[in-house]
Amino acid sequence: MGLLSLRSPGPVAAEPALQVYLLGSVEFEAALALQRQLVYQISGDRSGAALIVCEHPPLITVGRQGSSAHILYEPEELRVRRWRVRWLNRGGGCLLHLPGQLAVYPILPLDRLALGLQAYLDRLHDVVVALLADFDVSGEVRPGRTGIWVGDRPVAGVGVAVRDWVAYHGVFFNVNPDLVPFRRVRFGGFDDGPMTSLERERRGPLRPSHVRERLLEHFAARFGFTRTALFSDHPALSRGAPADAVTSHS
Repeated sequence: MGLLSLRSPGPVAAEPALQVYLLGSVEFEAALALQRQLVYQISGDRSGAALIVCEHPPLITVGRQGSSAHILYEPEELRVRRWRVRWLNRGGGCLLHLPGQLAVYPILPLDRLALGLQAYLDRLHDVVVALLADFDVSGEVRPGRTGIWVGDRPVAGVGVAVRDWVAYHGVFFNVNPDLVPFRRVRFGGFDDGPMTSLERERRGPLRPSHVRERLLEHFAARFGFTRTALFSDHPALSRGAPADAVTSHS
């Protein structure tokens, strides 16, 4: 009988880490270009996954469930404010983006995670509801709609797109923006109140860094990531000046 050769097992491949990009304030077009780059990469290597967390200078984006009727500002006033209106091929409605609102963009291979679109949306909603609960605020989901409400006011908008089963776009969560401009840009139905914020519902100030920390913990837990790698920049990110156009489509 020949001798049995015993080999030391090779290194076990670790589960890929969730690549988290905490980017601060980023122009919307730059963030969209970075998402597209990451979608392309993850489409070719489905073991990857990324999460972008940033804020945007003022603009309005309109998803597939939104319309110009949700924007109560006159075009001339938008020009004076230099607020662009960006029409997008994502789900969700009309959103005003201001400093103090977190833009949360997961770029995930849904097929590798064994998630259909509705299951993915459900988990995104769960992340926001759990985050609100950390600050003693009760959030709720409304059947057939995307977003999270506190009472009759949305506190977060959700709108996603999927390409080659890789999801992008995501969640827009009001931490502590100026709420006055939201009175004239409606995310929900016309019977809903204007968007609110975590700071308003909590009735007290909070540290945005603590909110981001809890957000990352809930996201990793809901999507099964045990390892994360944090970055403050990405080589493909352009931080150039924004375009001058008032209205554009994608």
